[in-house]
Amino acid sequence: MSQKTLLNAAQLDMTLHRLVCQLIENHDDFSNTALIGVQPRGSFLLDRIARLLQSEYNISNLKTGKLDITFYRDDFRRGEEPLQANSTQIDFILENKNVVIVDDVLYTGRSIRAALTALQSFGRPETVELLTLIDRRFSRHLPIQPDYNGRQVDALGNQKVKVSWKENDGVDAVYLLKTENS
Repeated sequence: MSQKTLLNAAQLDMTLHRLVCQLIENHDDFSNTALIGVQPRGSFLLDRIARLLQSEYNISNLKTGKLDITFYRDDFRRGEEPLQANSTQIDFILENKNVVIVDDVLYTGRSIRAALTALQSFGRPETVELLTLIDRRFSRHLPIQPDYNGRQVDALGNQKVKVSWKENDGVDAVYLLKTENS
């Protein structure tokens, strides 16, 4: 297996700042906005975005949550092993709020479809937007597109995009992984 670096730490940081600025342009003071990270990998991106909004842009009334979609996925009964769910941490109602779903990589769109279904348990949002760090735009199974994306990647079906976070993986980077025969 070989890997190509798509974003190094400095490029990832610049991309995160750009995404945060786009969010501020559209959501101003975030008084009626909630950012919801899709567990598990979207929660790392959510934490970084929330930290930037609070520390560098002085957004103080930020509502964030983390959403587990395990049992809302259309493939959750297809595996041999029982699934291990992550926890959902949303301690507010989403009714009439502007919700931004946050996930690291948009691939087929199935995880986001599951997130949209899972969100209904917390109220009916006014609007729902999607923020992704990486958009694998030619791999969609469902008609789902991000409102905010850090970078578009044209990866082949047998290639994988891996987002590494310093807190979890020891380094900030985005890689394109491929097998030797791809």
